[in-house]
Amino acid sequence: MEAVVFVFSLIDCCALIFLSVYFIITLSDLECDYINARSCCSKLNKWVVPELIGHTIVTVLMLISLHWFIFLLNLPVATWNIYRMILALIND
Repeated sequence: MEAVVFVFSLIDCCALIFLSVYFIITLSDLECDYINARSCCSKLNKWVVPELIGHTIVTVLMLISLHWFIFLLNLPVATWNIYRMILALIND
């Protein structure tokens, strides 16, 4: 069980790093005026919920598997993403 949790966590973290790089490249294109703000937002907004799900799944898996230190490292990021999503839902 422990090996499966860490393999899934590794795959998920790699996907989240790839997603962060994609965000940076897209925002760089916006800064250089290669794309307009509307298309930038439409490209990035569809990846916000998968990012939230990815962070939350890893955090919950570390809590369930009793890896407290890794859970505590992931908790602020997951909390921030949930807070961001709640604010977005309230403002809409």
